[in-house]
Amino acid sequence: MRSVKSLLAAGAATLISSMAFAADMPIAAPPPMYAPPAPPADFGGWYLRGDVGMTNQRAKSIDASLPAGYTKSTEGLGFDSSPLFDLGVGYRFNNWFRADVIGQYRGKANLHGSDNVFGPGFVGVNNYTGSKSEWVVMANAYVDLGTWWCITPFIGAGVGGSYNKISGFRDDGVSFSGGALSNSVAYFADNGKWNFAWAAHAGLAYKVNPGFTVELAYSYMNLGDAAPGNFRLFDNSASGPTSIKIKELTSHDLKLGVRWDLNSPPAYVPQPLVTKG
Repeated sequence: MRSVKSLLAAGAATLISSMAFAADMPIAAPPPMYAPPAPPADFGGWYLRGDVGMTNQRAKSIDASLPAGYTKSTEGLGFDSSPLFDLGVGYRFNNWFRADVIGQYRGKANLHGSDNVFGPGFVGVNNYTGSKSEWVVMANAYVDLGTWWCITPFIGAGVGGSYNKISGFRDDGVSFSGGALSNSVAYFADNGKWNFAWAAHAGLAYKVNPGFTVELAYSYMNLGDAAPGNFRLFDNSASGPTSIKIKELTSHDLKLGVRWDLNSPPAYVPQPLVTKG
């Protein structure tokens, strides 16, 4: 009987010791129900773009041949504003660098300006009117400078070609020479030519959602030269190739644009919790 009691006491002591050891052991964390997603990679991909805006154009000078001993000064040379539209396709290489190619139409802008001409016993003025429009093809590269509250400032540059067309050009002249006052009107044929063009860009982009971005941008454009076609006087007393050239067309453009990402990364959707009961 005493041996049975001793055996029960030893078993109880062993059980209490095991329970105390188990209480001191750390509890293992339960296995995760799903693996957390990896952080999104620096994303690149194709996009489409479109812009509308207004131009603010000017020209450096109007060059025309003069007889020996004659001089001239140009006054009031410039253009009215005109609308612009463009479409393009681009590729975003990473979060800070992207590039695109655009085709742009710049609507007709009215031209105005005058040349005051002076020579031996001669004074006169040529008043120029007409309009100018362009087709531009340009490759652009942009650097995005970081994002704050979904707004990304950027800068960029572009090179390409511009087809500058002069339409309805007219030269109304008044001159005084040898004590006589005379008038002349010359009409010029429409004419266009391709020129090297370049641009500098700056603006702000706002990401509406992962696949759609709105831009407000400024561009400085240098479009090269332009010239009207052959001339004829109003009375057909003379005609021939023009000697007039409009030099160094430039423009300060303000644009509102949009970009559509064609393969934006999918948004992460957390998996639902699974309970067991």
